[in-house]
Amino acid sequence: MTLGTRHPSPPREILVVTDINYPPFLFETDDGGVQGILKDKWALWSQRTGIPSQVRGMEWIKAQEGVQTGSADVIETLSYTEARAALYEFSPAYAPIEARVFFHRSIGGINDVASMRGFSIGAKEGMAHLALAVLQPGDGVLVPNPTYPIHSYSVVIADGDLRSVPLVPGEDFFARLQETARLAWPKAKLLILSFPHNPTTACVERDFFVKVVDFAREHHMMVVHDFAYADFTFDGYKAPSFLEIPGAKEVGVEIFSLSKSYNMPGWRVGFVCGNSKMIHALARIKSYLDYGAFQPIQIAAIIALEGEQGCVTDIVELHRKRRDVLVNGLNKIGWKVEKPRGTMFVWAPIPDEFRSMGSLEFSKLLIQECKVAVSPGIGFGEYGDGHVRFALVENEQRIRQALRGLKTLSGR
Repeated sequence: MTLGTRHPSPPREILVVTDINYPPFLFETDDGGVQGILKDKWALWSQRTGIPSQVRGMEWIKAQEGVQTGSADVIETLSYTEARAALYEFSPAYAPIEARVFFHRSIGGINDVASMRGFSIGAKEGMAHLALAVLQPGDGVLVPNPTYPIHSYSVVIADGDLRSVPLVPGEDFFARLQETARLAWPKAKLLILSFPHNPTTACVERDFFVKVVDFAREHHMMVVHDFAYADFTFDGYKAPSFLEIPGAKEVGVEIFSLSKSYNMPGWRVGFVCGNSKMIHALARIKSYLDYGAFQPIQIAAIIALEGEQGCVTDIVELHRKRRDVLVNGLNKIGWKVEKPRGTMFVWAPIPDEFRSMGSLEFSKLLIQECKVAVSPGIGFGEYGDGHVRFALVENEQRIRQALRGLKTLSGR
């Protein structure tokens, strides 16, 4: 077989997952096992680290003298584990062993089946490589517009056919999705979603995902849901998971990242859960591209997931306060902005007197005249050009300082 050869997809009466047929990476077999010296990865890892192969994840962490299991001790755990030189030598990605903790605790949407969990070095990496794994050149993909850039550019990188679905205030997004799917030819193969949504902050209820699962079955389509802002919700709203819907695991996957909920963006830890064929395709292509994340970071991520979750509540509350200061302040100086129910952003319509400038020129004006940096909506897609995105990454004092700068613009 020629390296990289792709064969036709199976009949469309079932879930279509590309059979990429890349040969297994050195030492690996088609069923995910290993050969020769790597017959037992964990045995080799145990030999090098001194950690019993049958003791993994939290069981080993709890056995270490002086290392606690609360979320406040994540950095202490990282420091402890990185001091063990043996952990630098071999790094099997075992965070998926504990990935089920998040889903059991939050939604109960995944069971203890290894084939339904995969490790990613952050959500962006998982998204980009998953697109490469399941798409053939020219495959149609439905993506909201505007949206977080990797959702659309993962399709571009994979040489897919990007088909934008407008996600704009006052319109029924699901109706637009149905319309786009009906008019598209050839039929789309993949749907990429993310709610709570970056940049629009749009949120959905559980019924939306019920319709998505039915929609995917009807159109024989795979679904990827980026759930990066799973915990970033306010005012009593709780974001539903795609995987909590019956049948969701048969049509798609969900990606979660520790970057937002646990304030670990630079650590690059995430995982993908759901459809086993999609997970297998991702794992196969990643076997050529990386050897997993730095072992101490994986162990620290397990501590974060299994520890006391007060830190998540604190992080969300911090951003809620920032949201309130910014939105209340913007409305006082004449902007018309609603409080978002999710994410760490505010998606603000450009004031009427400046709307004709477009978001890029308006963003330049804010930097020059107000000393305030925002993201122009056009950067997320053409349907975002009437908005700018504020990120809630500064403290309340700095936000008030920014509002004073913006007030000078409104007085022009």
